[in-house]
Amino acid sequence: MRRKLIAGNWKMNGSLVANQVLLNGLKAELGHPACTVAVCVPAPYFAQCQTMLSGSPVAWGGQDISTHESGAYTGEISGAMLKDFGCAYVIVGHSERRSYHGESNESVAQKVVSALKAGVTPIVCVGESLAEREAGQTESVVSKQIDVVLAAIGESDVGKLVVAYEPVWAIGTGKTATPQMAQDVHAMLRSRLTIKNAAAAKTVQILYGGSMKPENAKDLLAMTDIDGGLIGGASLKAADFLAIIKAA
Repeated sequence: MRRKLIAGNWKMNGSLVANQVLLNGLKAELGHPACTVAVCVPAPYFAQCQTMLSGSPVAWGGQDISTHESGAYTGEISGAMLKDFGCAYVIVGHSERRSYHGESNESVAQKVVSALKAGVTPIVCVGESLAEREAGQTESVVSKQIDVVLAAIGESDVGKLVVAYEPVWAIGTGKTATPQMAQDVHAMLRSRLTIKNAAAAKTVQILYGGSMKPENAKDLLAMTDIDGGLIGGASLKAADFLAIIKAA
């Protein structure tokens, strides 16, 4: 049985003071969770997380990674830098990066390769827009997104991935896919992973990233192929994040 993973994505939010309150709140109430817990934070707060979370049940990670190992790439964050601060995870190909920064399926795949090379677990985000869903293109769009990643990595690397399905139309809109709608896409994603490595596909955690909240977490997490959540806004409130962790 796959262990659930609840990963918070702080996006471009936080401050030293607010982060301290949030992380102290998490640590005080978390206890010994039955799932894996992580927070993916803005790069300036890596050191704070490393200091506050070392020795706790909460792992931490970044929100993006460079395709380059080092060099004249101002503003970029390398895999070695993530590793230097003890980051266990890095979000790759989030819909906001694809949309606002023009990241292509190919560049996302290159970032996955960079993460794996650095020994950091990539949380690979895939998902369709509202227009694509309404046009019946969900499977073709999402399949292509994950297939390009799988083509760029070796068979033995499949088990080192975390995949996050984030229907773009359900992020920050208040809309949420029904548990069955999400399950259908998660099952399809696992079938794509199976083609590359059948044994590893059974172990890969596939997270739901479309506005999971305390109110819907239990029903979503009950689905066969939903192995956790990539949590946005709810991860910024200790009580909400803890409620989702408890549901897992």
